[in-house]
Amino acid sequence: MNLRVLALLAAFAASAIYGVNHTIAKGLMPEVIQPYGFIMLRVTGAAVLFWIISLFFPSEKIASKDWLRVIGCAFFGMVLNMLMFFKGLSLSTPINSSVVITLAPVLLLILSAIFLKERITWLKSVGIGLGLVGALLLILFGLKTQPNAPNIPLGNVLFIVNAASYSIYLIMVKPLVSKYSSITLMKFFFLFAVFMNLPIGYTEFMDVAWTSLSFESIWKLAFVVVGTTVLTYLFNIYALKQLSPSTIGAFIYLQPLLAAFFAILMGADTLTPLRVLAALLIFTGVFLSTRKKKQGVIASEKSN
Repeated sequence: MNLRVLALLAAFAASAIYGVNHTIAKGLMPEVIQPYGFIMLRVTGAAVLFWIISLFFPSEKIASKDWLRVIGCAFFGMVLNMLMFFKGLSLSTPINSSVVITLAPVLLLILSAIFLKERITWLKSVGIGLGLVGALLLILFGLKTQPNAPNIPLGNVLFIVNAASYSIYLIMVKPLVSKYSSITLMKFFFLFAVFMNLPIGYTEFMDVAWTSLSFESIWKLAFVVVGTTVLTYLFNIYALKQLSPSTIGAFIYLQPLLAAFFAILMGADTLTPLRVLAALLIFTGVFLSTRKKKQGVIASEKSN
């Protein structure tokens, strides 16, 4: 098996884990753990694992002028981003979350135009409009509630905040990626994220009945920490060694399909005509807004 095939398998595995994560994480909330407590567990576990992994790589020193940017990246990439996703997932549904987060490329384009002065063509403008219309359909005309989804419109709004926060993170992290190794950045991002999340998630984290958790809950919690947070990142890093960022970026479109399939298979969610229409609008919008200029930065990490 050649290296390119292995890289494609790694990228697919990362997208598959992300797709499954929507249902697995949803199934743990709120009975086993509340969303903010979940983030506390996730960033703490990831910080420990990345610091252990860093022992096998050369040590790097962060320049003093870069620390403020590192802290900003931790806030937008590992705090606000994750808090909004998990809180939104506790209020909405797995299929909605997987569809709305594909707006990330569109929001990244808008923010790049604002902060980086990148030019938006009329075709990209049409794409942005279609993507936002698709998201609004889900928010304004979709189901308001369903079992284990007490406030779907609010949850969908939080998914958009999640995608916007992640897009800001991608813009902020870009100068750092060329200066430091990914492992160095991740170990500091997650370390700062632990302290930032502590006042928000500590109470919910401590409310978990850790000593009486079932085996099913334990493996699902471990899946989110090890699989969704660490393995996906490492898979994407490996894939980037053989594939272009734009090739890996295409795998983001697999997530809603995989998430919908797994959610329906597990009986955690259902498809509706409105969701299909919204997904088509968002996918078309993302395609039009990114087709002329490669937007590969999305793939190196995901906002879940």
